[in-house]
Amino acid sequence: MRRLRRLVHLVLLCLFSKGLQGRLPGLRVKYVLLVWLGIFVGSWMVYVHYSSYSELCRGHVCQVVICDQYRKGIISGSVCQDLCELQKVEWRTCLSSAPGQQVYSGLWQDKEVTIKCGIEEALSSKAWPDAAPRRELVLFDKPTRGTSIKEFREMTLSFLKANLGDLPSLPALVDQILLMADFNKDRRVSLAEAKSVWALLQRNEFLLLLSLQEKEHASRLLGYCGDLYLTEGTPHGSWHGVALLPALRPLLPSVLHRALQQWFGPAWPWRAKIAIGLLEFVEELFHGAYGTFYMCETTLANVGYTATYDFKMADLQQVAPEATVRRFLQGRHCEQSSDCIYGRDCRAPCDRLMRQCKGDLIQPNLAKVCELLRDYLLPGAPADLYEELGKQLRTCTTLSGLASQVEAHHSLVLSHLKTLLWREISNTNYS
Repeated sequence: MRRLRRLVHLVLLCLFSKGLQGRLPGLRVKYVLLVWLGIFVGSWMVYVHYSSYSELCRGHVCQVVICDQYRKGIISGSVCQDLCELQKVEWRTCLSSAPGQQVYSGLWQDKEVTIKCGIEEALSSKAWPDAAPRRELVLFDKPTRGTSIKEFREMTLSFLKANLGDLPSLPALVDQILLMADFNKDRRVSLAEAKSVWALLQRNEFLLLLSLQEKEHASRLLGYCGDLYLTEGTPHGSWHGVALLPALRPLLPSVLHRALQQWFGPAWPWRAKIAIGLLEFVEELFHGAYGTFYMCETTLANVGYTATYDFKMADLQQVAPEATVRRFLQGRHCEQSSDCIYGRDCRAPCDRLMRQCKGDLIQPNLAKVCELLRDYLLPGAPADLYEELGKQLRTCTTLSGLASQVEAHHSLVLSHLKTLLWREISNTNYS
């Protein structure tokens, strides 16, 4: 930036010096001014790009903090030795869209992986030396020394009930969590193992990965160290092939967004196959073994797919359990419905008489997904399908009523859409 300021001062000095004003025609001065303006804007864009990247991409900070806690014996996990001692976890491309949630593509045990780690505590400290101790005290503070395995089991069960609801399937999930915590299979859960698993459970996406681990459209968990965890390789997304910084994507107009999707996205039959997978994912979120889940940020950025164009949810951060959403909204003060929003688009009605939000959502998952699919599927759709597809998507987007009360109609509309799309591609190579 110092060099940029010097360049600006130099050009301005030249432009407005009396000698140059006398020798150059006015038109030439304008050209020089335009060139200077181009240089300034270009330099500023490079600076902003670099600043955004350095702010968003701090995987090295994450690794330093995690490995510091591992070497102190505070945390443990199946990936710790490879990450901190053997250097066998390779960090590749930064995919982060927010500074507090670090996301990288990587390589581990010859497999393409996604590396995820939260560094809110470290980033919020002004002085780097205080970052690690604060993380130790705040994030890895539970369970405390002397906690028995029975107490930890009860503690975990209470946490799951608060976040997923009081479900009969939760004790089995607790057993799976304790089994995962004992990564070295010594039939005991150490304090470091318990602290690591507890910290992981505080991560919304990790809790969702556990809850949806048997579903084919959620990424599979591969390993962890502290609250850093690895999932299977990053799925292609609606931005695959478009080299844009994650922070810049939300700034693009929706028209340009759709145009880029058309230019760089897969062919229409592949999009139809991906859409069928997305609709199946909506089914999986509705009354599963661990309750109902709501999609609270329905955007193309979350539409991922594998090399064979099978749908994979690219990001579970904004998928929330019904119990969590209800707890956040119910009884919340409001003047209008816009005051009753969880995440980006999970909206509940406002009781204006009581001035409190209700717990049920107005719009079900399917209606929001169908709004997304109108822009994703209608452009480029076969002529003989276009009218019927548009009609069904319009019907789907008008689904209203409380999200918990539309099960029958919801299932019927979803089934019709899947059948229509599958019939179009079932006898082709795209199926």
